[in-house]
Amino acid sequence: MPADFEEFVAQRLPALLRFGTVLCGDPGTAEDVVQEVLIRAHLKWRRISRYDRPEQYVRRMVVNEYVSLRRRLWRWVPAATVEPAEPVPDPATHHAERAALDAHLALLPPRQRAVLVLRFYVGMPDGEIAEVLGCRPATVRGHVSRALATLRARMSDARPVPAPRPRADSPLEGT
Repeated sequence: MPADFEEFVAQRLPALLRFGTVLCGDPGTAEDVVQEVLIRAHLKWRRISRYDRPEQYVRRMVVNEYVSLRRRLWRWVPAATVEPAEPVPDPATHHAERAALDAHLALLPPRQRAVLVLRFYVGMPDGEIAEVLGCRPATVRGHVSRALATLRARMSDARPVPAPRPRADSPLEGT
């Protein structure tokens, strides 16, 4: 294994796994996707290492592998048997909202999900996202627009989390 590939993996593996986890919605799947990508990247490392931004190229490989995985699963698993996992009930509103957002995010098409992760989690501008996905910036903006509209519609249809009731012994009771 080339020393510079080992250094790349040592430095960038945690970030790639975090990116993969947000993209895939599952740490186990993210580990599998990143592992497959790193195996292929190792075989092509001489070429990849000459790029201006090898990490961006590897990140694009992660997105492509995730999209391919979703495509394979869609072909082999009937949609009726695949349901998003129920979020674990949590009394904290923030955690409940995050779980609902993750569930809705998991239902988006892979490209739209990838665009949202790259923009809002990684913080990439449209031009860089377009390079990673191999499309034009206008296409990226279209994916973002459709994904956000879908999320807004789904989140507004969801039941709101009830506000906590004041206790009977509360000093604010009756004011």
